[in-house]
Amino acid sequence: MKKFKFTISGNQYEVEVQSFENDKAQVVVNGTQYEVDVEREKEEAKPIIAPRPAAAKASAPAAAPAAGGNVDGVKAVAPLPGTIMQIYVNVGDQVKRGDKILMYEAMKMENNFLAEVDGVIKDIKVRVGDNVLQGAVLVVIG
Repeated sequence: MKKFKFTISGNQYEVEVQSFENDKAQVVVNGTQYEVDVEREKEEAKPIIAPRPAAAKASAPAAAPAAGGNVDGVKAVAPLPGTIMQIYVNVGDQVKRGDKILMYEAMKMENNFLAEVDGVIKDIKVRVGDNVLQGAVLVVIG
């Protein structure tokens, strides 16, 4: 059991939480027992993003989910939401780690997205002008 003291509009309340299961709680407020419904904020599922160098930052496409595509290769995902401003590569282009792949605007700043690995561009999941979400797949490098 947990005990709390609340002050609401100058009035003090002693609250004891007796039990808490699912979305129901048994509480005692100033000696009176209540059963209350508990509303929880819905947490957004956060994508699992593979570690990469701090310089390799990008933004994700609204149209492409984090697991996007069935093309084999490294899926480069957006660390921040933003808008695709320019794409520097085409499917089939050879890239080396650190090469510029695209430029996107996030948080009112232009950011270059760099290749995380050496390889060939297998798929581009975004187009110029796309609004992208954090964790969305931008490109696949194989």
